[in-house]
Amino acid sequence: MSRLGVGVIGVGSIAEMHLGAYAANPDVHLVGVFDVNQERSAQKAETFGVTRVHPTLDSLLADPEIDAVSICTWNDSHAEIATAALDAGKHVLVEKPLSRTAGEAEALVEAVERSGRHLEVGFVRRFGANAKVLKSFVDAGLLGDVYHARATNIRRLGNPGGWFADHKRSGGGPLIDIGVHVLDLCWYFMGTPKAVTVSAVTHTRLGNRANVTSLSRYKVADYDPTQSDVEDFAAALIRFDNGASLTLETSYSLHALEDRLEVAVFGERGGAELEPKLRIATEMHDTVLNVGPQIDHLSFDFAEGFATEIAHFVALCLGEAEPVAPVSHGTEVMRMLDGIYESARAGHEIRLS
Repeated sequence: MSRLGVGVIGVGSIAEMHLGAYAANPDVHLVGVFDVNQERSAQKAETFGVTRVHPTLDSLLADPEIDAVSICTWNDSHAEIATAALDAGKHVLVEKPLSRTAGEAEALVEAVERSGRHLEVGFVRRFGANAKVLKSFVDAGLLGDVYHARATNIRRLGNPGGWFADHKRSGGGPLIDIGVHVLDLCWYFMGTPKAVTVSAVTHTRLGNRANVTSLSRYKVADYDPTQSDVEDFAAALIRFDNGASLTLETSYSLHALEDRLEVAVFGERGGAELEPKLRIATEMHDTVLNVGPQIDHLSFDFAEGFATEIAHFVALCLGEAEPVAPVSHGTEVMRMLDGIYESARAGHEIRLS
């Protein structure tokens, strides 16, 4: 079996997870990288054993040895670069979010269809060991019909600044950056129903909070304490065509007592929490049971999740696997995100078309 030739576009912090996983995969040849910062490209190429540093995006996409690409750039370029890569005959793994808007995502559906290539969305948390175990339980009917989910990703002090805080480049704040992870997971375990209505609020009250210096936080490379025109907080209630519902809360900055990550689903026969650690609630012999699965990682493990996601993408491109996070899923998630922002602007519930 020939190895899959891979290129990586954008070699910032998240790209290191892609590059490391590709470099460790025996079925991959890391052919090329491209980044607008050529010095950074050269450094990453040397670190991960990449064959060549491409001077332009067009050069990388024209490389006949590259069969597939990872796109790890700012959100505003995801759809444009993914379309160009598909039209160049490459398979695509694009970091979440798929795009900045549902309209951009829908155009990508057309690009996938005309190219005949695969596009997978970087919903990496679907590939965590805990998520895979819970999905198998849900698919086997252990929880019964899942009718409600709760998605929470709260940071007390977590605005990374830079492009993350620049609406033009990011498309939004915590909702599109960290809220999308928990929203997607809940929706995935619910069986990916179609969203029909959204009622939401967003708040832009706290900004960057650069005055707080006694608590550390991640800061992006182009961090600017004066830049932040994205929301601090978002909350939503989403209703689906099968009668199910989902509640979401997410923030970059909130006067909360602690950071909080929660993914929970509730069904007719049982319920489960995926985060902060996998636990299952059910009944047996007229008794309520809390069940703790015996697995290596009860919560998401970053390195394992990316290694599994990349291994799946490689197998998909080689014709040895089925899609797990296809473009249709990314598009539906973008419809929900658009709906949340639209409802918040309108000040009332909206119906999704």
